[in-house]
Amino acid sequence: MSFKTIYYNKPALALLIGLTLSAPAAAKTYKWVDDKGITHYGETIPPEYANKDRTLLNKSGIVVKTQEVLTADERRAKEAAEAKGRSDEAIARDLKRRDKSLIDSYNSVEEIELSRTRNLQQVDARINSINAQLKMDNNNLISLQKNTATPNSADGKAHVATADEIREAQARVQQTQQDLDKYKAEKLSINARYDADKVRYKELTGK
Repeated sequence: MSFKTIYYNKPALALLIGLTLSAPAAAKTYKWVDDKGITHYGETIPPEYANKDRTLLNKSGIVVKTQEVLTADERRAKEAAEAKGRSDEAIARDLKRRDKSLIDSYNSVEEIELSRTRNLQQVDARINSINAQLKMDNNNLISLQKNTATPNSADGKAHVATADEIREAQARVQQTQQDLDKYKAEKLSINARYDADKVRYKELTGK
């Protein structure tokens, strides 16, 4: 958009400057450009130009502040940049905190390995227990699916598994398998975390 500027004759310009100089110290003079490119001056911005760029002049007519009104796209871009800046700062603070914790917690790479071993022992014990339970659950399911006769405590007659019993056995197997998968994933996560800790510790200490 091309802008036009009002040209004042000398008497009008002198009058404008005189009014500006004689205004109270607290008075503000704004300069803005309308949609036709014409420059205006006034103590207040008309509502229809509130979303336009404007310049604030002091009582001597000197520019003291220029305010650019952002478009919706510019505002969104600015907000996104500010959000990313806050996110980057948070990441940096978290990394600094983790580095301090790593240095405070270990005196050598060997200590990191010892800590890994202790943590894995607990997970391995849980995995072994679940494996044993899974084997029992699977055997029970196979037995029911084959309709293996089971003595009935009441009359001694054979008992054939019902569809509900088989579904319940299948559900137990599925749940036990999910528990096993969860602890296996935890073991992988522990190893990955300690591998990363070792690399970072070496970077920080040179050991």
